[in-house]
Amino acid sequence: MKTVLVTGGAGYVGSVLVPKLLARGYRVKVLDLYIYGEEVLAAVREHPNLQQIKGDIRDRKLLERVVPGSDAVIHLACISNDPSFELDPDLGRSINYDAFIDLVDVAKNAAVSRFIYASSSSVYGVSEEENVTEELPLRPLTDYSKYKALCEDILNKARQPGFTTLILRPATVCGYSPRLRLDLTVNILTNHAVNNGRITVFGGEQMRPNIHIDDVTDLYLQALGWPEALIDGKVFNAGYQNHRVIEIARMVQSIVGDTVEIVNVPTDDKRSYHISSEKIQRELGFVPRRTIEDAITDLVDAFNRSMIPDAMTNIRYYNIKTMQALGLR
Repeated sequence: MKTVLVTGGAGYVGSVLVPKLLARGYRVKVLDLYIYGEEVLAAVREHPNLQQIKGDIRDRKLLERVVPGSDAVIHLACISNDPSFELDPDLGRSINYDAFIDLVDVAKNAAVSRFIYASSSSVYGVSEEENVTEELPLRPLTDYSKYKALCEDILNKARQPGFTTLILRPATVCGYSPRLRLDLTVNILTNHAVNNGRITVFGGEQMRPNIHIDDVTDLYLQALGWPEALIDGKVFNAGYQNHRVIEIARMVQSIVGDTVEIVNVPTDDKRSYHISSEKIQRELGFVPRRTIEDAITDLVDAFNRSMIPDAMTNIRYYNIKTMQALGLR
């Protein structure tokens, strides 16, 4: 792998991944709408191996110009949570599903040799299993997770000799990023603890798997180097710590300070699952090295260093608010 196309490379995960790819010696092409800011890759903007392309993955002609010359595609771009997807289901489908069909087709035609797809552990929905493994049936509860699962089917059917496919189902990502999201469980709770001194927990008994942003970006980086025989056509969960939301709130409280108040309120959100990441450790040797507490500590440090200005009011930290403001179509 020499040249890597990262769709959504200016997003929450991409803005941490891209500098790592460049540091490892890859040539990197980023395709993104940059709706959350054009400065998120400022630290590597002048890097000679970085090409930034502002554009829409739904534009097939653009894909036909951008994808050729890439050895691998890491596909991160999507409408990336349930509330954002539900804001405009047609928009969500067009980006998360329809565009995926074209991207896979163009990648095959352009002789891309490896396609790494960021699916989601949310495809499992609600599960009573003690450990949700990759072999269990998918029961997506929302359109967001349904289209994640459907894209997995598309990629599996597209697999052929010379076009290696890998599907990763990450847990909820947490921790600091230059394109920070404050609409993810750990990040939400930390933000409110630091800036409000109070955490509101909706329900609390739902089980949530998490993975630190540095671990998930290390995973994508390593996925470029694993031998084809180990990953072709494979699906792997990628998580680390499974905790109830109330337990995560208490972790935040213990790090931010005992004066932080935790308030419980009822919720209709029944999504709950305890994912197993034993397969990726057994077959690929991948073991996360950072904890939820590390993510909380990193965020608190960023708040203390004034790296997250206007955290409660700036819409750039909140996907759905930014989409509403821009009227994205």
